[in-house]
Amino acid sequence: MNKKKGIFTLIAFIVILAGLGYVSVFGVGENKSGSASRVKQGLDLAGGVSITYQVVGEEEPSSADMSDTIYKLQKRVENYSTEAQVYQEGSDRINIEIPGVSDANAVLEELGKPGSLSFQDSAGNVVLEGTDVSDAQAGYQTNSLGNQEPVVQLTLTENGKIKFAEATKKAAPTRDIIYIIYDGSVVSAPAVQSEITDGSAVITGMGSFEEAETLASTIRIGGLKLQLEELRSNVVGAQLGSEAINRSLTAGAIGMAIVMVFMIAVYWIPGVASSLALCMYVVLMILLLNGFEITLTLPGIAGIILSIGMAVDANVIIFARIREEIATGKTVKSSIKIGFQKALSAILDGNITTLIAAAVLGFMGSGTIKGFAQTLALGIVISMFTALVVTRLILNAFYAVGLQSEKLFGRARDRKPVNFLSRKAVFFTISIVLIVAGFVFMGVNKGRTGQILNYSLEFMGGTSTNVSFNENLSIEDIDANVVPMIEKITGDGNVQTQKVQGSNEVIFKTRTLNVDEREELNKVMEENFGVDKEKITAETISSTISGEMRREAVIAVVIATVCMLIYIWFRFKDIRFGASAVAALIHDVLVVLAFYAAVRVSVGSTFIACMLTIVGYSINATIVIFDRIRENIGLEGKSDLSGLVNKSITQTLTRSIFTSLTTFIMVAVLYILVVSSMREFALPLMVGIICGTYSSVCITGALWFVLRTKIKGKTKGAAVKAKSR
Repeated sequence: MNKKKGIFTLIAFIVILAGLGYVSVFGVGENKSGSASRVKQGLDLAGGVSITYQVVGEEEPSSADMSDTIYKLQKRVENYSTEAQVYQEGSDRINIEIPGVSDANAVLEELGKPGSLSFQDSAGNVVLEGTDVSDAQAGYQTNSLGNQEPVVQLTLTENGKIKFAEATKKAAPTRDIIYIIYDGSVVSAPAVQSEITDGSAVITGMGSFEEAETLASTIRIGGLKLQLEELRSNVVGAQLGSEAINRSLTAGAIGMAIVMVFMIAVYWIPGVASSLALCMYVVLMILLLNGFEITLTLPGIAGIILSIGMAVDANVIIFARIREEIATGKTVKSSIKIGFQKALSAILDGNITTLIAAAVLGFMGSGTIKGFAQTLALGIVISMFTALVVTRLILNAFYAVGLQSEKLFGRARDRKPVNFLSRKAVFFTISIVLIVAGFVFMGVNKGRTGQILNYSLEFMGGTSTNVSFNENLSIEDIDANVVPMIEKITGDGNVQTQKVQGSNEVIFKTRTLNVDEREELNKVMEENFGVDKEKITAETISSTISGEMRREAVIAVVIATVCMLIYIWFRFKDIRFGASAVAALIHDVLVVLAFYAAVRVSVGSTFIACMLTIVGYSINATIVIFDRIRENIGLEGKSDLSGLVNKSITQTLTRSIFTSLTTFIMVAVLYILVVSSMREFALPLMVGIICGTYSSVCITGALWFVLRTKIKGKTKGAAVKAKSR
């Protein structure tokens, strides 16, 4: 790249960044498409629609039928948002909360009225129940004339598969009709063309795609074990309020500014390049969140924070490599080229392992898990692009315009290796003590409260109290004046609030309240706010994170861990690398869990996001160290393995510290400036960042060394000599 081209590149980049930045702030057109204000937000940030269904029938539904219906409804409403919540209210009601929606009637129309559904033959015999259909989706298929026609694709349960095979076997010879009947009315009457044995069927003859969508929606909602009717629907406001959102944005901006100043101060010209690339990252993130219609909530913010940390991490790895090459006597130009080349494997491996985890969590998880996975995956892809493409482009342009002095890029210092392995017994002991202490605290908590952790209402359920105030209080007024009183009564800092728009009604969700606590709450509302007792109602609500969702999350995490293990094994040709990395992940999770148990931080939906963030962060740091060990083995051999491990950890130590520091800064600013509910997310995350750094530097290398020397693998050449220095 010559000087003229370098100037053009920089000008073009600034113009593109300014243009995209304008769109991300102000948007395009009357609807402000693409702007940050148009990003879908969850109930905690923007509010949405709350719909309550009543079970039809005189008999009280069983807990099994309620759980099954709630789980299936959860899957239905995820079509609107991954952050939608479905939970039980009282003994026979189900509440659905869908964020980012303001028209309850439109939702009800699209969701459908949950009623009875059956498939009947021409003789009126029921061949399938609605519960035999696991899914129904509108789509297109190519007909005999080669044209695309709208269809409804059915997926049956195992039991439904057997029933439908028998029914279609009888109907196929005469092309008999199987009627789809919903609440006593025929909604479709497809003719059977052939015997269907694979549990998958296609309904044709749709006049339009909209007709296909309506039929698919009717079949999905009719496949519930319980028949429901709408009891009420409301539009509810944000749980956190505009002040909390503004504080979060301010915290993000301040954190970014501090990180950029830090990068420039430490790395000079490369730091300027990384800061510009980070600005491009933020702009692209906003635009793509809009483009993919991803709902942003607190867990989603966690994914973005992690991906920002990984974006900075990639730049730190690259810049360290450039300085190392300069220190060997190479020119700045060649050092830039070789630095990017040598950093590529560590960046790719670290990001791909985290991306694998995000993909598994997004595919198998639901609710909060899926939302977190989506933002994390998107952030990883963007961070790799900005680090490997944008930063490189800017650096080369800077060099082309004349910023070529070695002093502007820095030179790596030749540091004496720190003997980490000589202290491995101390490190292992510290980790064991922390983990054991965590189990002790869990035991103490179990004895005192009956629960090993301070589970919030997302896990345990609780009480929903509806209060109609005499005036229209803002969410900020409620947080400042009402919530502290409720917290005093409940002894719980995890009180959730929702305003019903167009009224003075406010919904307070707390842990389960006993009779005395409910009466005390009523008394506080009467004496302090003049609320009549008749305007206060309370109902027991179930957890918003169901047992099925928890099982899905656990299975997803296990599969993600196994996939990461396999990938690391494949890339490093040694399963002991993978085993050490997985052991470090388990270590970090257990230590942070110990913190939750000791400090009694509320365990809710943000807990899952926090743990997943720590796992993603920790594996990335570990991969960087392992990549350097692998490289040094290739250069120096295996004769002095202990010295090689110490050298590799020391060479990557600056990266480990700087990356942890920049990510910690982002979270710390968030903790200082935002509301208490977000602090319960930020505090354990800061502990997790410190723990992840500690395990990567002090545990993983030592653990791999122990496994390598104690568990002999099939290696070529002489035996490994474990030598301490």
